[in-house]
Amino acid sequence: MAGRHFRTRKFSSPAGIAATAALGVALAVGGTVGAVQLTSGSAAPEPAVAEALPSTLAPASPSVSPSASAAPSLSPSPTATPSPTATRTQAASRSKTRTASPKPSATAKKTAAAKVLESGSCGASFYDEGQMTANGETFNPDALTAAHKTLPFNTKVRVTNPANGKSVVVRINDRGPYIDGRCLDLSRAAFAAIASTDLGEVSVKYEVLG
Repeated sequence: MAGRHFRTRKFSSPAGIAATAALGVALAVGGTVGAVQLTSGSAAPEPAVAEALPSTLAPASPSVSPSASAAPSLSPSPTATPSPTATRTQAASRSKTRTASPKPSATAKKTAAAKVLESGSCGASFYDEGQMTANGETFNPDALTAAHKTLPFNTKVRVTNPANGKSVVVRINDRGPYIDGRCLDLSRAAFAAIASTDLGEVSVKYEVLG
């Protein structure tokens, strides 16, 4: 078997050595540059061209987001402010010592003066025997009553004793007296109100009241 013979070319001169080194450097630099170009070429994206959409197709961006417009804006609830505390200044009159208010005093009712229908003077006596009066009542010597000849029953008569100024109002419920000079016969109580019963008879002034 014949062996293969490889023949190598040797550069023994300095120029050959320099050429060989320059070739190696060129190959190294060229490989690096190529690798860089391949890497940058695969990584660099193509420039994106933005295609302008027509204004009629582009959706209008709402100025307010739906969530913001849907939810009504709630104003903060007003907080109640405490009303100012009223300050009371004590009046000068209240600074004095309080005294009990006077109790209302009962005032006597003023009655209209009775109208005098008739007046005169005559003698008056009294009686105290128990008997029936002319109007059908039982005689009561302690009641302020009197007898007269003509005055209607229940007529009020004021009888005054001019000697002492005492007077009494009596009610006519009987008839009498039937003695000359006398016009009234008083009950014992009525006579005792203007004079002493020991006298038996006095001159009086009478006034028929309406």
